[in-house]
Amino acid sequence: MEFLLVLLVPLFFFLATSVRIMKEYERGVVYTLGRYTHTTGPGLIILIPIVQQMRVVDLRVLTEDVPSQDVISKDNISVRVSAVVYYRVVDPANAINKVEDYFQATSELAQTTLRSVLGKHELDDMLAKRDELNVDIQTILDKATEGWGIKVVNVEIKNLDIDPSMIRAIAKQAEAERERRAKVINADGEFQAAKQLDEAAKIMAARPETMQLRYLSALQEIAGDKTNTIVLPIPDLITKLVGGNK
Repeated sequence: MEFLLVLLVPLFFFLATSVRIMKEYERGVVYTLGRYTHTTGPGLIILIPIVQQMRVVDLRVLTEDVPSQDVISKDNISVRVSAVVYYRVVDPANAINKVEDYFQATSELAQTTLRSVLGKHELDDMLAKRDELNVDIQTILDKATEGWGIKVVNVEIKNLDIDPSMIRAIAKQAEAERERRAKVINADGEFQAAKQLDEAAKIMAARPETMQLRYLSALQEIAGDKTNTIVLPIPDLITKLVGGNK
């Protein structure tokens, strides 16, 4: 019995410290006497006790929520912005050896990049060009984390929170802009109408009979209205017509 225990204890120690089973989405970064030697997995992995150690890295796409950041836009409007970053490890050795904690490093870099990129744009761009801003942030993050063995898959801006006082100011600005456009459109209509009237006046001045025809047209239009008495000056053409009939 004692002999069996002598055999089982070392075997148990060996299995506990040397045998690893890694899943399909996992990789192991192996160190021999403290020096990086190779990346292994998935499947059954056997390490030399005490001599070799291994760090396991997840290769699946990871989600990092970027906490709300205070951003001052290019037009000096304070905005709180939150986002989410999707990334994955493409080089486990670099992710372990090149940066102390790639989770924390990626999160901090995402926060600073979010503030930096959005601070270069006006509020209207943040609201209307969100897709373009997502691509800009992703490109910068992907380039910065490339040396860490990280691939940034996607970046999505989630929320843009504006102070209520600024919302009221923006609403007033939008209303003023709509009024300005309405006045411009109305003025343009008045200009076009005046231009048409000016052309009509030139034609009538050149051909007086057109004015007489306009009088006749006006009389015909009001002939059906029997509720009012309307007095109009009789044009020379009508006088001539009446005199000719006599």
